[in-house]
Amino acid sequence: MEQAERTGPVRRSVRDQVLAALRAEITAGELAPGSVHSAPVLALRYGVSATPVREAMQTLEREGAVEVLPNRGFRVAVRTPRDLADLAEVRALLEVPVVVSLARTVPPARWARLRPLAEAGVVAAARGDRAGYAEADRAFHQALLGLCGNAQLVAVAVDLHRRAQWPALGSAAAPRPAALTADAAQHGALLDALAAGDVALVERLARTHVAAPWG
Repeated sequence: MEQAERTGPVRRSVRDQVLAALRAEITAGELAPGSVHSAPVLALRYGVSATPVREAMQTLEREGAVEVLPNRGFRVAVRTPRDLADLAEVRALLEVPVVVSLARTVPPARWARLRPLAEAGVVAAARGDRAGYAEADRAFHQALLGLCGNAQLVAVAVDLHRRAQWPALGSAAAPRPAALTADAAQHGALLDALAAGDVALVERLARTHVAAPWG
């Protein structure tokens, strides 16, 4: 990675690699809520300079994943179950009406195009890959909501979704395949209901899914 940092565009790529690695470790609980980390130490771990690590951490700060500690580094944000419940409530207010509207307006055959995204989530869940499932889950929701054509709404929804995926204090760091698999299966069930045009079932499934820990 060090060699790749010499030019601007490539250095940006290194930063993105570091950002992806940090997101995965935070999502998986490997960087636990409340733990403090310095850019130089993380840089040594990743085999890069401290600059892309600091840039990645600044992005994570904007996403609500870490807090800056002057002269110390970064602390992984501490979330309580109540914080996550509040995020789920906001997501439901935003996402459920959109999905219900899509159920009424999108042709049934269109939903087949989202099947590969739902299946990617099932694969990650079966591996117990908590970080991989988080990415697949977010990609599915982004593609689903993207059908409404409102880019601003999708951007807000994706940000809320990412914030909802950061673990709460005291949550298990180890992947829980059964919980991930159950959540992943809800994507397929939702697509079935959308393809069938069952608006009442779509609303019930969407609301239940968003309220779940891995919705």
